[in-house]
Amino acid sequence: MLEARLPSAVTLKKIIDAVKELVQDANFDCNDSGIALQAMDSSHVALVALLMRAEGFDPYRCDRNIALGINFATLAKVMKCAGNDDNLTIKAGEDADVLSLMFESTNSDRISEFDIKLMDVDADHLGIPETDYSATIKMPSAEFQRICRDLSVMSETVTIEAVKDAVKFIASGDTGSGSITVKPNQAVDKKDMEVTVQLQEPVKLAFSLKYLNHFAKAATLAGSVTLSLSDDVPLMVEFAMDNDLGYLRFYLAPKIGDE
Repeated sequence: MLEARLPSAVTLKKIIDAVKELVQDANFDCNDSGIALQAMDSSHVALVALLMRAEGFDPYRCDRNIALGINFATLAKVMKCAGNDDNLTIKAGEDADVLSLMFESTNSDRISEFDIKLMDVDADHLGIPETDYSATIKMPSAEFQRICRDLSVMSETVTIEAVKDAVKFIASGDTGSGSITVKPNQAVDKKDMEVTVQLQEPVKLAFSLKYLNHFAKAATLAGSVTLSLSDDVPLMVEFAMDNDLGYLRFYLAPKIGDE
């Protein structure tokens, strides 16, 4: 059986809110090392990869490998019933046809229990190759979210150009153009506010702003975001969760020519 307790239900609530518009149905793959998810969006343009390590739960128990097929619209509705400070316990029996969620208030005076029917989700597990990226940019999540939102007024596409001392986000459309340049800085007291650029070689690639805006919804999950770019491979957008719980990653192929 599976039994896993998160001290804060809001963590899962933020994850589901970030992916529910990209993923309709998917499997939570559970084993003794944690809970993982990998799913393509309905258009097969973006890939979502989630890892929640066993060490981030207290307690965590998974007796055998189990795939839990979940409808994300249903899960999102149930997660809205959780208070931000509630504890969350997830349970599934050996041959269960439901996923049980229990929300418990911090003073234990309110307990809410829900069972979500499990689905058979036929999903291909894609191997994501390790990549030595040309450019790795780390920046505040809120700043990334704002850049994506602001440049959407000009175009459906953004070009990300990484050079030695800056990262430039450029949008050009029928009504005009805009650009936002972010330069590295060191925030001594707040690591999440730092901007760093690790560059093997300059890179300049174009991406769909619609998808980047979807990804940016995970800004509430982590204070910083890492963008990893290389020619001819998908962009990786990573939000690393607190307390070494794990990460939520998004992959998006670059636009080519006049796509």
